[in-house]
Amino acid sequence: MQKIMIVEDDPKIAEHLKTHIEKYSYDVTCVIDFDHVMNVFFEINPDLVLLDINLPSFDGYYWCRQIRKGSVCPVIFISARMGEMDQVMALENGGDDYITKPFSAEIVIAKIRSQLRRAYGEYATIQKDRVLEKAGLKFFPERMELTFGTNYVSLSKKEADIIESLMERYPRVAGREDLLEKLWEDQSYVDENTLNVNITRVRKKFQEIGLQDVVETVRGVGYRLNISWKEDENEAVF
Repeated sequence: MQKIMIVEDDPKIAEHLKTHIEKYSYDVTCVIDFDHVMNVFFEINPDLVLLDINLPSFDGYYWCRQIRKGSVCPVIFISARMGEMDQVMALENGGDDYITKPFSAEIVIAKIRSQLRRAYGEYATIQKDRVLEKAGLKFFPERMELTFGTNYVSLSKKEADIIESLMERYPRVAGREDLLEKLWEDQSYVDENTLNVNITRVRKKFQEIGLQDVVETVRGVGYRLNISWKEDENEAVF
């Protein structure tokens, strides 16, 4: 089921959109905390965003720019502003389409379908981000971002490569030689401590999103993610 995120501070309009869009079998989330829009965005990873311009704290142009820093998902502006410059600003700040209020709910659905086909359909030039997920920990290889709950952090290319290997091999060990081969084509010029330095950087990235002791050293072999489960509470422990 494709996910739609609505960022609209008028609760009646937001509920009207949500109710109508859900009739077409979309999973819809309405943002209610307009100071932390990106926290909701990274938590649900929507396929499309409906975004008002006039919002508390920061306007829709600002939030669209924030979305564009880490995602290519379609953004459709919905606004009472009818000026030509407003529509130009929406497109210049990363929007894909613009709907003026008052609007027809059927037009909204048609534009949603059109943008989803363009972004994720058979002939799309940009495919949906891959996501690797383990116990609530999410890694986005194309974005080079790591999230846990509402916390997220950007990664360097080598940090992303290491985390991708660890998550793909979990619960198995990612061997040192395998990691070296993935990170550096010619291992003969790699100092023995180079991998250790990069592993240390990866551990710091996990700490930045609130996770301690995630990367376990398996002496003489390599590294693996240290994830266990509390079966009685059905939650991840790192």
